[in-house]
Amino acid sequence: MRERVVITGYGVVSALGIGAEANCAALQRGESGVHAVRYLSTEHHEFPVGEVPMSGEELQERLGLPAGVYSRTHLLGVLALQEALEHSKLLKQSGLALISGTTVGGMDVTEHYFPEPQPTGRDIHDCGASTNEIADYFDCFDCTMTSSTACSSAMNALIMGKLLIESGERDIVVAGGAEALSLFHLNGFKSLMILDTQRCRPFDRTRAGLNLGEGAGYLVLERESSALKRGVEILGVLGGVGNGCDAFHQTASSENGEGAYLAMTQALADAGLTPSDINYVNAHGTGTPNNDASESAALRRVFGGNVPPVSSTKSYTGHTTSVSGSIEAVFCLMAMRNSFLPCQTEFQTADEQCIIPVSGSAPPRGNLSHVMCNAFGFGGNDSSIILSRYE
Repeated sequence: MRERVVITGYGVVSALGIGAEANCAALQRGESGVHAVRYLSTEHHEFPVGEVPMSGEELQERLGLPAGVYSRTHLLGVLALQEALEHSKLLKQSGLALISGTTVGGMDVTEHYFPEPQPTGRDIHDCGASTNEIADYFDCFDCTMTSSTACSSAMNALIMGKLLIESGERDIVVAGGAEALSLFHLNGFKSLMILDTQRCRPFDRTRAGLNLGEGAGYLVLERESSALKRGVEILGVLGGVGNGCDAFHQTASSENGEGAYLAMTQALADAGLTPSDINYVNAHGTGTPNNDASESAALRRVFGGNVPPVSSTKSYTGHTTSVSGSIEAVFCLMAMRNSFLPCQTEFQTADEQCIIPVSGSAPPRGNLSHVMCNAFGFGGNDSSIILSRYE
């Protein structure tokens, strides 16, 4: 029997605040972090966003970095990664691997100086450079990898981390991602006409699009025997992973949710579980008419007439694109450990095309043993993972 891959630490930064405690408290209060634009230099103030509530200068000061040019992706990533390493007692460890997902990398710096070159003397634009900048803050990584598959990037980093451990290549892998808002982001999604001028309402009949967000989330994945040997607390199990690409369209999802269906069924098979074992699904749930109908179709294909409680947390954080999978994986772990079901405060009107999510002003209590988390990317690159309580 293969050895389990367990989770021994996590860190998160989002529009709900800095750190897991602040994020968990906001979820339990039903308090959204999606508001009017504050930090992004854009003329499109009609679109609310989920910005991390600190300026770049404040983030830089908090991290004690010297004067210089830093991408916001770098700063957010360091904050979340620092918490994850502290949580798992790895800050003084060496020889670790980091897998980080992103799409924009240091795009915010490029936008600021364009068309002039960056005055940094180093490349901080591309995705791999962003990962290395985050890793270089810590003196513990001898291997870095970057995943860039649009909105499934960070979840695919988690999948890759699990595979590295199961293959025997590594005992410990830190995986997740970091993503900052940029004009590239906002203008690109505006051109697709899928941004909402109100707070997004996933699965609601009146849904009109998504809100963009930013943040970072990392999980420490570890071979069970390694965690037991180190004597650290085991927070959960990464039991199953799945990735399916239906290549249906550059940006749209197929009507029957084929890619999502493949990802969810693969994750169940990998975990050795049946659909009836899942107690909660954290949906991709962007709030766009196409995505929510497609994901609902896939959920019904997987679970039949017994779809478990489902919700999307994107009305709290905005759609954090590449990093949504790891941020929401942290949310799932916190929900499992604190026995609550994240609810949607924005849901009001049912749509026959969609599942009815967990909703209300406060999250209901619930014991969770197995939780599914979805992250679906452009081009139909769809991923699912299953997190389980450690027994």
